[in-house]
Amino acid sequence: MLMPDVNRDDVAERLTLVISRLSRRIRPVGDELSHGVLSALSSVKTAGPLRPSDLARLENVAAPTMTRIVADLENRGLIERTADPLDGRSFLLRATPAGVGAVAQARSSRTARVLTMLAEQSDADLASLARALPVLETVAAGRL
Repeated sequence: MLMPDVNRDDVAERLTLVISRLSRRIRPVGDELSHGVLSALSSVKTAGPLRPSDLARLENVAAPTMTRIVADLENRGLIERTADPLDGRSFLLRATPAGVGAVAQARSSRTARVLTMLAEQSDADLASLARALPVLETVAAGRL
């Protein structure tokens, strides 16, 4: 139930704007992996080995998009194909040691940028943000 002074449309509009602005401020710099490529690599690292079709479903992207992402990751040496023991016609994707390192490096770099943004916030503001995180995580996961 919404509190009387909370307008769902206003919250949605402001949240959209904030997400867009934050995304621009933490977006990759230089040769860092794009958000989509990093997300796919992180999924392979965490949930792999995975079939490309399963990875596409997990990342909520179309098969042709995932094909391009997989090709990029393979060309960079960040993932490798292995035989699928359950289906000889298919293959599984697994993160290479370089891929595992790339995930750690990208997360560290992006976390450092967020820490810089948060540096001047008060403890009370940080606590408010921390309390909102579970809701944002649920919304991001599509479970609301």
